[in-house]
Amino acid sequence: MLRTLTRGSVYMVERYLPDPYIFVLILTLVVFAAGMGVEQQSPLQMIQYWGDGFWNLLTFGMQMVLVLVTGYVLASSPPFKRLLQALARLASTPGQAILLVTVVSMVAAWINWGFGLVIGALFARQLAQVVTRVDYRLLIASAYTGFLVWHGGLASSVGLVIATEGHFAQDQIGIVPTSETIFSSFNLLLVLSILIVIPVVNRMMMPPDHQAVTVDPQKLANEEAPAPVKNDRPADRLENSIILAQAVGLMGLAFLAYYFIAGQSSLNLNIVNFAFLFLGIVLHGRPSSFLNTVQEAVKGAGGIVIQFPFYAGIMAMMIDSGLAESLSSLFVAASTEVTFPLFTFLSAGLVNIFVPSGGGQWAVQAPVMLDAAERLGVSVPRTAMAVAWGDAWTNMIQPFWALPALAIAGLNAKDIMGYCLVVLLVSGVIMGAGLMFFP
Repeated sequence: MLRTLTRGSVYMVERYLPDPYIFVLILTLVVFAAGMGVEQQSPLQMIQYWGDGFWNLLTFGMQMVLVLVTGYVLASSPPFKRLLQALARLASTPGQAILLVTVVSMVAAWINWGFGLVIGALFARQLAQVVTRVDYRLLIASAYTGFLVWHGGLASSVGLVIATEGHFAQDQIGIVPTSETIFSSFNLLLVLSILIVIPVVNRMMMPPDHQAVTVDPQKLANEEAPAPVKNDRPADRLENSIILAQAVGLMGLAFLAYYFIAGQSSLNLNIVNFAFLFLGIVLHGRPSSFLNTVQEAVKGAGGIVIQFPFYAGIMAMMIDSGLAESLSSLFVAASTEVTFPLFTFLSAGLVNIFVPSGGGQWAVQAPVMLDAAERLGVSVPRTAMAVAWGDAWTNMIQPFWALPALAIAGLNAKDIMGYCLVVLLVSGVIMGAGLMFFP
């Protein structure tokens, strides 16, 4: 039955899901119209919200480009590539490859979402070269499904924000330690449940051998082959100077050591990119090898560069027009003490389609959800994590977050979203039930 559902989902997505750029243009017009129709905003006001917010994600957009580029550079370095190749050899059948890539990407995403996105996609490429009969679309989709657990992990933006002194809701809820959110029993049980169930679901979605869409392993190997080293000119010798690269690379590693030893141990996106960058410099050895890999990685960043400003504009229209608050209030009005975590989760999943930013979404939904939680007597940590899990959940059908993985894999969104839609349905049941009933 699951294979039948998967075939239908894959067929529907391949036929009707447009390129992510078209998707973001449609979302822009939908939110623009909804702001006028639902919130009674004028066309001029909506255009103003859109234009004023269009560049609000410039910093984050650059961070995402660096996640892709530095992660690709690190994973393409000879030592790291050998590590991924060694892990890939643990799988000898397509089923084992699907299970392995899902688990590895989930563990990596639980540590840090940017790390998980890149490692999952690059590990999938290595597996495709070892297990040549595996369906490449499902393999990359399985790598991306690891992203489901990031908001329940060490880099959870909601969990970390409310545990930080001076957060915007501190006067209302105080400081909420991570022991009550990220490391609470209900959250850890949710992570464990997904870590057990989703790899099995991905394995069960495997098509028969004669229907598998495979990739030529030699093509992948050729794409990763190092460029020849030239030493004809004095400039060439500088570009291939291991001493020069290691001197600067070791400076970066020294800063990382100081950062963590001094107690500044927040694993944020900037420090992850910094670590990826300087580990990549050190592990590539020669500056020329590093630069050649950077040039390859940058080719896949076009979607991020163009689409992130549009999402910033959508977010601004959703927030400034009041649409995001109205959506949240609609779900709150239908809730009881028992169902409130579920409806909070569902509302967060819907808002995430239009506001694909964990921290930004929490800023939008927190005032509504926290007031309702207090009125209904529902746990604040559970409410906060319901928003977090809802934000992570619908990433399975939001091309925004898949762009780095797709760029690394050389695929389009329609190639993987059919599988991700099935995972969305299964994981939604687990998350909703867990938020309501797990102790």
